[in-house]
Amino acid sequence: MKKHSKRYQNVKIDGASQDLESALALVKTNANAKFNETIEAHINLNLDKKTGQVLRGNVIFPKKFGKTLSIWAFVSSEKIDKAKAAGAAKAGGEELVKEIESSGKANFDLAVAEPSLMRALAKVAKILGPKGLMPSPKNGTVSDKSIEAIKEFSAGKVSFKSDEAGILHQTIGKADFSLEELSANFKALMSEIERVRPESQKGVLKRSVYLTSTMGRSVKVL
Repeated sequence: MKKHSKRYQNVKIDGASQDLESALALVKTNANAKFNETIEAHINLNLDKKTGQVLRGNVIFPKKFGKTLSIWAFVSSEKIDKAKAAGAAKAGGEELVKEIESSGKANFDLAVAEPSLMRALAKVAKILGPKGLMPSPKNGTVSDKSIEAIKEFSAGKVSFKSDEAGILHQTIGKADFSLEELSANFKALMSEIERVRPESQKGVLKRSVYLTSTMGRSVKVL
């Protein structure tokens, strides 16, 4: 029989569904590791896996968390200064693509590109692709409104996507956040999930929702 640690066994838990505030309070209480634990939402979605139905979207959390992203912007020459002012660490066109091509490195966290620069970026797809850095319209990193996109990602815009099992795993904050901050982030995520519901999805969208911390036990919300 599997044995759990004394710390795990002492965690307070209630198997019944909790209202949001009670669930968050319980998760925060149980986040008693020696580091600032991450608070996560795990949402089982009613998606048609046979047809490969996926839910994906972007959310700007009211309470920002995580490191500041290093963003490279691939834009036309007249937008370079605006891209930098919006938060891009580097901005340029084909010369920026050549820099990646010659070095074989991509020292940034996110790439935002105008559609007209995607043909040039195809030259470094083998460098960017494996690192998940290739811009894509699906997550909002390829856009005619590139400056607005850079501002949003600089402000903490986060992309999310359900996995192959139809479950969405998403960080909503840290254990030292207040209940109000965690609640606001959770509600922002739930609102966006409903907004980007696939048109072909039928019935109830969320089968179950659990909240947990990095080292804690899960608490059912739905």
